[in-house]
Amino acid sequence: MMVWRAGPAASQQPTSTFGSGKTYIVVKGDSLSKIAKREYGDANKWRTIYEANKDLIKDPDLIYPGQELKVPRA
Repeated sequence: MMVWRAGPAASQQPTSTFGSGKTYIVVKGDSLSKIAKREYGDANKWRTIYEANKDLIKDPDLIYPGQELKVPRA
């Protein structure tokens, strides 16, 4: 799985992988639906990311810059 670091001026660079996807570092202004739209092309697939990260995310409306989230393959 790859880790993508994103930001207004940052280029996206993979930094690590896991068996069935990549990881993503949350940046200011992100939401699960924005990440799902970028990764899957469908904002409604936010629950896939949430389910993969239930150990880190207690409330799907509250994610924070710097969190490293697993993004499973679609």
